Amino acid sequence: MASRKGLGRGLSALIPPPPVVTRVERMPSEADDASSAPLFISVSKIAPNPAQPRKLFRESELAALAASIREQGVLQPLVVRRRGDGYELIIGERRWRAAQLAGLDEVPAVVLDATDRQVVEMALVENVQRADLNPMELAEAFRVLIDDEGMTQDEAGRRVGLDRSSVANHLRLLELPREIQQDLIDQRLTMGHAKAILQVPVEQRSLVRDQIIRSSLSVRAAEELGRRAASSAPRQPRPGPVRDVHVADLEERLRKALQTKVRIVGRRSRGRIELQYFGEGELERLSDRLLGDS
Repeated sequence: MASRKGLGRGLSALIPPPPVVTRVERMPSEADDASSAPLFISVSKIAPNPAQPRKLFRESELAALAASIREQGVLQPLVVRRRGDGYELIIGERRWRAAQLAGLDEVPAVVLDATDRQVVEMALVENVQRADLNPMELAEAFRVLIDDEGMTQDEAGRRVGLDRSSVANHLRLLELPREIQQDLIDQRLTMGHAKAILQVPVEQRSLVRDQIIRSSLSVRAAEELGRRAASSAPRQPRPGPVRDVHVADLEERLRKALQTKVRIVGRRSRGRIELQYFGEGELERLSDRLLGDS
């Protein structure tokens, strides 16, 4: 993956003023000058974000976070937006899930007014900054930004501090078979292994994947294996040019008339006619026919 030096910008870099206006609601028990305090919201009124790029939440990690929340509470507020009679998560689904495991009825949350596109971007950036996404989650998030939100690869990369080539490499992961995508999710393969697999023909990718896992190959060894597999794969013959049917018909008529092999090279507008002969007598016979001599 490309360097993440650009990720220190924070979420504010995504939303130049004034498109998004932050509205922070205070706790009813606070004084009027405490308007910066988050609102405590019932966990049952918060729904997960369907555009959340992170799909994998490991039970062991949630259990550890839930134990911490029981002792310390939720130290960092969630970020939500209003949806009907409740709220939709923008940032903090892991904390929200762990809070439920910890038995909390309410969690602190900051309420934002945000468009669907901004929700996708903020959720993606927050996860990338925390390095919380596996390669397939990041690939799918880029696909949403490009296909659904109309971004270019350059623009999607800039949003999270990655270059265009890194975005393109992640999008190529979506070409892999499901079993190899699952290997990336389960950390049996790395991004480097996947790039090595992608350089071989489609029909050989599962075989290369099996050998990488069976032999516990390093990325360097996988790249060498991929190069060998790609170079040894049979090349599909290039289709030849489609011949003009009139030229092919004339070629056949000349062959029958002259009783020798005839080849017309080119097309009706330009080309040459080649006649084949064997021996001096055959040459004289063809010359007589062409010159009209008896």
